[in-house]
Amino acid sequence: MRLIIAEKPSLARAIADALPASARREEGALHAGDTVVTWCLGHLLEQAPPDAYDPAYKQWRLDHLPILPERWKLAPRPKARGQLAVIRRLLKGAREVVHAGDPDREGQLLVQEVIEHLGWKGPVSRLLVSDLNRPAVQRALARMEDNSRYHALYRAAESRARADWLYGINLTRAWTLTGRQAGHDGVLSVGRVQTPVLGLVVRRDAEIRDFVPYPFHVLWADLTVSGGQLRAWWQPAESHRLDEQGRLLERPPAEALAARLPGAEGRLASLDARQKRQAAPLPYSLSALQVDAARRFGLSAKGVLDICQRLYERHKLITYPRSDCRYLPEDHLAQARRTLESACHSDATLQQWFAGADFTLRSKAWNDKKVGAHHALAPTGKPADLGRLEKAEADVFRLIARNVLAQFYPALETREVKAEFVILDERFRASGQVLLQPGWKPLFTTRDEAPPLPPLSEGEACRVTDCAVEDRETRPPEPFTDASLIKAMMNIARYVDDPAVRRTLREHDGLGTEATRAGIIETLLERGYLVRCSKALRATRLGSGLIASLPEAASRPERTALWEQRLGAIAEQDADPAPFMASLIADLQALLASADAARLRSAMAEARGEAGPTVSASRGRSSGKPRRSRSRAAPTRKRRTR
Repeated sequence: MRLIIAEKPSLARAIADALPASARREEGALHAGDTVVTWCLGHLLEQAPPDAYDPAYKQWRLDHLPILPERWKLAPRPKARGQLAVIRRLLKGAREVVHAGDPDREGQLLVQEVIEHLGWKGPVSRLLVSDLNRPAVQRALARMEDNSRYHALYRAAESRARADWLYGINLTRAWTLTGRQAGHDGVLSVGRVQTPVLGLVVRRDAEIRDFVPYPFHVLWADLTVSGGQLRAWWQPAESHRLDEQGRLLERPPAEALAARLPGAEGRLASLDARQKRQAAPLPYSLSALQVDAARRFGLSAKGVLDICQRLYERHKLITYPRSDCRYLPEDHLAQARRTLESACHSDATLQQWFAGADFTLRSKAWNDKKVGAHHALAPTGKPADLGRLEKAEADVFRLIARNVLAQFYPALETREVKAEFVILDERFRASGQVLLQPGWKPLFTTRDEAPPLPPLSEGEACRVTDCAVEDRETRPPEPFTDASLIKAMMNIARYVDDPAVRRTLREHDGLGTEATRAGIIETLLERGYLVRCSKALRATRLGSGLIASLPEAASRPERTALWEQRLGAIAEQDADPAPFMASLIADLQALLASADAARLRSAMAEARGEAGPTVSASRGRSSGKPRRSRSRAAPTRKRRTR
């Protein structure tokens, strides 16, 4: 019997449907002729807790740190024991095993750790499926490889899981116990990803709190030209007192010029008109969808993820949602018209968008080379009765369908015009946009665009008909919201100064992954480090104090870049993981040495931020182990240790 172990039930069903024999369902598996397809439910195994290595570690003590396992152990996740037993039973009758995890680092780990944990010693093949359409799965079944080719990828994933465990377990215990010495009762959780995310919010809040506004002044002039009227803005010379953005900091020069402007004549000194073509936004990845849904509908990142899971699992209206890809397989293009027609049939808005689509067009979204472990979110083609969905589910489904439909609309074409006038030997600038072809734009917004400039020709005369000086004030940065924090996590390189580190972070997936970003935000909320203030995410005094008590390196994203460089060498160049782990342990020991009760006490006393949830004074007294918040992640989700 050939046993195929898929990462998740949906992939198992797709594989079984692509086999020559009809499949029948039995407990935890699908039988098709001489092949049995079973599945994991996300991670069936997890890193064993510290007390699995030594019962003494059940008691949290500083003199135990660092906890460094000599031989690593995995433990079955409690809710996954049944499926693990199914796979164990099936392995006993197998002559060959096929690893069908997702074609990425985590997918390689997820299935292979089960195969090795259950003691399989026979041959293992690797099945790589990134498109669940039957023809694509059949092609993948015909070109399976030896799983040993992916052993380096597995070692990289395993190293990251172990490194995250070492980092989180040791630093959380160290700061929690040091916090107890400083008078704080409760867990102070530290993680490689969650702590830098908290650091982003703490630093943004400090920028807002410490921001000192200052006034600046602008001068505008309404001009008459041969083709009509326009408004232009004065560009003060560097001889005036300006800030870094060229804004005028003193009012008198603007007032003096304004007094001379009425009726003054000038000329159009330069004219720059450029025609631009902009392709439609690509179909959504999960994070991109979370950003847009938060902005449009005020949904939290976790709310969007939960909605997508329901649309995928319960309603079967969309493809796998936890994807970081914004491209679609080329095979899907031939079926796109039929798929979208079925998906849009019962909704007036979607029907209107479908009617305007031109299915002879092909956008850059259809690209097999850019499809990774998963493809972009898209409708499955199952008829969608949006009237039976919750409003938020219908809203999110329309967004997903819209971005795929937009691939069959022409490009947006505009002419961008920039004009510079010289009046009384001073420069004035105006800009405008002419809409040449709306293309896909009407699907995305009904907002009125800025009015275009009248027809202009370089050298023509102009005359000032009105002018005024406006007093303005600088504004602090906006607080983070779900949308902007997810976007910051996706584009974390923007928050790093070192060019090499920035480059590494751009090449990888930023902070967190599509599957974990919403959970990271919710974890920070549940642990009392962040609170929601309307739509804003603000740091609490507890969160701010924790960041202030840590070494700066622990609250910034540079460590993720360093890890990714070394893990990339393990995965791609088959480098030995030992130096990476040794370096990590040295780094960890330095961080542990910096845990200081006096510093933590001072940080907590001086911390500024929002009021957070109170912590019970009796928490965790009996065992010496503070009560830890439990993850709410469902057992069917892929886990990435952070």
